[in-house]
Parts: sequence; structure tokens; C-alpha cells
Amino acid sequence: MNRDEFLALALRNPVNVAIIDELHRLALPDAWLVSGCLVQTVWNALTGRAVDHGIADYDVFYFDPDISWEAEDAVIRKLDARLTHLGAKIEIRNQARVHLWYPDKHGLPYPPLTRSTDGLDRFLTQNTQVGVRRAGDGYEVYAPHGFDDVAGLIARPNPGPNFSAANYAVKTARWKTLWPELTVIAAD
Repeated sequence: MNRDEFLALALRNPVNVAIIDELHRLALPDAWLVSGCLVQTVWNALTGRAVDHGIADYDVFYFDPDISWEAEDAVIRKLDARLTHLGAKIEIRNQARVHLWYPDKHGLPYPPLTRSTDGLDRFLTQNTQVGVRRAGDGYEVYAPHGFDDVAGLIARPNPGPNFSAANYAVKTARWKTLWPELTVIAAD
């Protein structure tokens, strides 16, 4: 699977399209629709399921040097107001703030990030390290590991400073129940 094939399948989900378009209109700094909502839409297309099957939420990353909770909350409220009609759970996070709350929530260190894609690079699985955003009349796609695992329905651990084998096991077990075709590579 190449970038264009991935993008065509991911954009079959109208919620993905609506969020990406709204992020573009809002001009949030370094904003991306990321992760499972993209990959799982592709899995659904490849396996003949409804485009939104199994998608728990839609993750939005942006990077704003204003790391106050008030600034992030204002963005969350604005995007929620503009997208509430979609009826989807949308999680919006300023990646410049993650290091402030991640250690308390997950019990693991989390050094500050410098851009949104740094957050993608720290995901538990390589196959979900994807992001899409509008760029001019087209789209920019971030996928440091390419699309082979997405196309092959493979979940592969992404070892890194905040990797948790227990969290990986929980996530992939949920996915395996929803997409039984999925091959889960064990975490070492």
C-alpha cells in the first residue's frame, strides 16, 4: 500500500474528512488527525466492514507553545462546538503539554516534545504512527514506518522510552476482538 492508497481509504470515513477540513479552517498550529481512526478506517475498508466499525475516538494533535490548560481547553471547546454534529468522540491534545500530565496518568516519564509528530513517534504501535492534515489543495501524510503493517493488518510494538508491554497487550487485545484478521506481534 502506498501513501495515496492509504489516504483514499482513510478518507472514506466522512468523520475523518470533516475533522481534517475543520482543522484546516481553524489553522491550529501543527494540527493533525492521527492514529486509530485513520488506520481502523483502512482496516474496515480492507475487511468489508462499516467505515466507523470499532473506532473508539478520533485523535487530534496540535502543537502550541502556550502550554496553559486554559489555552488547550479553549481549543477543545471550539473544536467540539464546530464538530459536535458528527456525534463522534474527538480527543484534542496540545502536544506541547503532554509532558505535564503523562507521567501522572501513565507512570512513565515523558520528555517535552518539539512538534506534533514527536507524539506520533511515541505511540505504542508502529502501525498507528500515522497522521493526515490538509496542505494547500491536497493532504500531507506522516507515516514514518510506511503502510505495509496497515495493509497487512499487523500490530507491531513501537519500543521507546514510554513503551508499556501491558498497555500494548490491552490495546491489541481490544483490536483483535474487533478485527480478528489482525496479526499481533508480541512485545518482547
